[in-house]
Amino acid sequence: MEGEISSPLLLKERTQIHGGGSGGEEQRGGSSATTMVVLSTLVAVSGSYVFGSAIGYSSPTQSGIMEDLALSVAEYSLFGSILTIGAMIGAIMSGRIADYIGRRGTMGFSEIICIIGWMLITFSKASWWLDVGRLLVGYGMGLLSYVIPIYIAEITPKNLRGGFTTVHQLMICFGVSITYLIGAFVSWRILALIGTIPCIVQIVGLFFIPESPRWLAKIGRGEECEAALQCLRGHNADISDEAAEIRDYTETILQLSEASIFELFQWKYAHSLIVGTGLMALQQFGGVNGIAFYASSIFISAGFSGRIGMIAMVVVQIPMTALGVVLMDISGRRPLLMVSAAGTCLGCFLAALSFLLQDLNKMVSATPFLALFGVLIYTGSFSLGMGGIPWVIMSEVFPINMKGSAGSLVTLVSWLGSWIISYAFNFLMDWSSAGTFFIFSCVCGLTVLFVAKLVPETKGRTLEEIQATMNPFSPKR
Repeated sequence: MEGEISSPLLLKERTQIHGGGSGGEEQRGGSSATTMVVLSTLVAVSGSYVFGSAIGYSSPTQSGIMEDLALSVAEYSLFGSILTIGAMIGAIMSGRIADYIGRRGTMGFSEIICIIGWMLITFSKASWWLDVGRLLVGYGMGLLSYVIPIYIAEITPKNLRGGFTTVHQLMICFGVSITYLIGAFVSWRILALIGTIPCIVQIVGLFFIPESPRWLAKIGRGEECEAALQCLRGHNADISDEAAEIRDYTETILQLSEASIFELFQWKYAHSLIVGTGLMALQQFGGVNGIAFYASSIFISAGFSGRIGMIAMVVVQIPMTALGVVLMDISGRRPLLMVSAAGTCLGCFLAALSFLLQDLNKMVSATPFLALFGVLIYTGSFSLGMGGIPWVIMSEVFPINMKGSAGSLVTLVSWLGSWIISYAFNFLMDWSSAGTFFIFSCVCGLTVLFVAKLVPETKGRTLEEIQATMNPFSPKR
């Protein structure tokens, strides 16, 4: 079987394409980061910043919006949660749109939708306009959450792919944190207007970066694929080996029909599907959005200052996410995921222990600090790996003919889990604060076992090598 999988992807002879650089590692798909790869990644993650600013918008603006538009708590809760509804709709459509109009086209389309949504929020005079605007921003987020990691994974050399793809999560953290800070000083309308700036930055930047070579190869534009790859790897780079591997793999995979949503559930794709959807589900049901959305109320319930706790979370989150970016292609995906999941398990356990001791009236003076340490350990550990790596792996494990349907399903699972946790969290906390965090701790512990048993190490391997190993097929020759 190994021979059947690999043979279509390997060329016995290579024809040098364009520049005449040295072989070695560059010919095997690894190279240094060129200016164009860095620029393309920065343009792409401008959308990640939009993602983060949309998540962070509702927290600092709650009192202003409720006062100006006379909203009830229930009406504002609808405004906050409708973002995830829009994201689920976008997730369902994301893969197909990215396959039909390309990765760049999808990012541009998403940003136009987000700009319309932010403008509706900015000039809203009634709550329903506010909700429509928030829904549109969420829809754009759903598209961006799929296409950004996919695009970055498809343009970067294999030895840099993990770190570059994780910049997506880093920029989300920046978006959330900076929106929190700016929101403390400006009105909710101005904050929404500011939200359009990164959208415009990305739209302009898209004119200066190439399309994904792998998408161009998929739709039969071979010369443009090679031109885009040469642009990304540098004028003097020898791209013959990488271009040939992409071409051979694409020709082989296109012998199979474009996968529908039902074809995803064939046995030959089971491993990829279990890994992709499993990581997303475990990421969400580990409690991240419950803790992120309601961190202030958690600290207050534990007897600690909500404001100080939120500042401490921001201080921990950004450097830990940056550390994850650095370690991604050094330690590998699996070790970092397991350390990250183990840390979130410990953090939730400490928070649960804090609330349990509080309920038993034991160590009352220490329980607020125990809750703080637990949440900070959780936040730092999640930022290190569980926040970004599942998106990296999602972008790596599916073959090109599956990415549309599979990407839509995996992204939908993520947003559905996000909605369930963010909606149910307050009810769970009313039931039992300690019990809620013990449940999250168990899910995080299960994640460690899931990664150890099922998740492959993808560090240092081309996308074609990863997908051929995980998705065996024997096409007719």
